[in-house]
Amino acid sequence: MTRAQRRVVVRAPGKINLSLAVGAVDDHGYHALATLFHAVDLFETVTATRADALTLEVDSEVPGRIPLDGSNLALRAAELLRSEHGIDEGAALHIHKQVPVAGGMGGGSADAAAALVALDQLWGVGLSGEELRRLGSRLGADVPFAMLGRTALGRGTGADLTSVLTRGRWHWLLAVPGGHLSTPEVYRRHDEIIRSLGREPAVVPEVDPQQLQALGAGDPQLLGATLRNDLQAAAFALHPGLEPVVESAERRGALGALVSGSGPTVAALVEDEEHGREIAAGLAADGLVDSCLLAQGSAPGATVLEAR
Repeated sequence: MTRAQRRVVVRAPGKINLSLAVGAVDDHGYHALATLFHAVDLFETVTATRADALTLEVDSEVPGRIPLDGSNLALRAAELLRSEHGIDEGAALHIHKQVPVAGGMGGGSADAAAALVALDQLWGVGLSGEELRRLGSRLGADVPFAMLGRTALGRGTGADLTSVLTRGRWHWLLAVPGGHLSTPEVYRRHDEIIRSLGREPAVVPEVDPQQLQALGAGDPQLLGATLRNDLQAAAFALHPGLEPVVESAERRGALGALVSGSGPTVAALVEDEEHGREIAAGLAADGLVDSCLLAQGSAPGATVLEAR
């Protein structure tokens, strides 16, 4: 145990998947994955303050319904930490959201990551980064990455992480088309599509080595050409508004565009902020999106902003 705090503030980033290669299903029903996680500078900020009970409040810069009950990942993270370490203390949690809600960008996972880091300090548990990531993996494959941040290769269910060095600055336009996609439903449709094509999914999927080369060289043209999401066809089938967004972004000069994770947010790689604004204006003029956000990539992982 370490010295407990009275108030801790932690922020954690949203993410996009530069690659998402989906393989075969294991005996536990999980798909084997190979994915390149890429953190963006849209953050979830969790403030944890000592209190008698465990409570949650949320304010958001983005639209969408956020559960405040036991299904909320920040509350689940708090309960997991309490049960694993025999803690009977409470905390007042406050979340400030910037990541699109239910958009395939890991906002809920960032909430869980930030909550675990904040409560570890608030309650004086004193876990290492590796221990926190291992605990977070029990809440979802994206949680450990939100703690690690930057860019990382994820294997297995996505929680087995290896950091990837990148050069340069990466500019993204994040187009939010509205609507909702269920992650389990997207995976089910993906499996249906694979079966209908008579294809056998890889037992050990791999990312494109050229994508790793692009990141290491700081080459946005090559990165744009190697963006890949095996779930994209399923997302297009379930959300007819998505494919026109990807096509329009590329037609308007994006270096590459894809559905982020299970969607429905579309991530378009752009040359700079001005280029992103031009494409965003075009997507809005075509009536294809509810909103657009600009972000930079390889943002830091969960970071303690205040502890006292």
